[in-house]
Amino acid sequence: MNISLHRFQRRDASVLFGPWRRQVAPSLPAATRLLAALSPARGYTCDFLTPRTGQGLAAQTEALRSTPRQRSRTELETFDRVNPGIRLPAWAAELATGSAPLLGRLADTAHAYFDAGLRPHCHTVHDAVRHDVMLRARQPAHGGWAAVLDTLHASARWEYPVLSLDFPVEQELHLAGRGLLLQPSFFCRYGPTALFDPSLEPVLVYPIEHRPGWERPRPGAPARRSLAALLGRARALLLEAAADGTFTTTELARHTGLTPSNASRHLVALREAALVSSRRHRNTTLHTVTALGVSLLDGGRPSLPA
Repeated sequence: MNISLHRFQRRDASVLFGPWRRQVAPSLPAATRLLAALSPARGYTCDFLTPRTGQGLAAQTEALRSTPRQRSRTELETFDRVNPGIRLPAWAAELATGSAPLLGRLADTAHAYFDAGLRPHCHTVHDAVRHDVMLRARQPAHGGWAAVLDTLHASARWEYPVLSLDFPVEQELHLAGRGLLLQPSFFCRYGPTALFDPSLEPVLVYPIEHRPGWERPRPGAPARRSLAALLGRARALLLEAAADGTFTTTELARHTGLTPSNASRHLVALREAALVSSRRHRNTTLHTVTALGVSLLDGGRPSLPA
């Protein structure tokens, strides 16, 4: 969520994120300025705004609401130290005392920001992240973990046991026997980042690829019914699933609930209609939607903005 807030406050990457900013700006709660004060467009963001619970939005907002006083005080002091050009608002002094009402307001605002700015795009974001995870899950089988780490970002340099990356600030993270969580991020654009406090769970956030026009809503139920009437339900499901990235026959079968043999048969028909393209990769076949397929999914509209 915080990285999306950074992206909202910045005015770069306008082709990818400009339409989203213009779309969600009118509906964001006025209290979003509270979050923005602690999570500026550039510089250190208080780590307590991104609690690691692994249990969804409700658990994360509850964890934010229950931030220990010592943690909020320490991280606000860090904010002042590493962001010399940014002044915290006066109410931050109250937050440093562990003010329950103020933490509660921050938690409520975070929830409202998610509902207005991110929830309408959850499926698109989740599918893009899932696509990245699936592609990287194939890499260790062919090139080991070096293949994963070397391709996380254009700046990545893996020389066992050190992974070097271009970071916005000079920072070293020593795992000391801990695992490293690789977290693909839809709103992270230029370079990877990590939590500032080395005592927290080691997490490396890195950007993923997606195309312009992602913020446009997906076809609604009537459009999906029309597509199913035209192609048949199984082929319509496969075409929509293939639009989320590049997948193997088995992966598309799993996403759509078809058997692999049935999915393969329908994919042949979609390929012959030039709606899907397929290519061999080692011992699998990878499928992706064509421009014609995207146009059909979009109801005949161009897939990219004019």
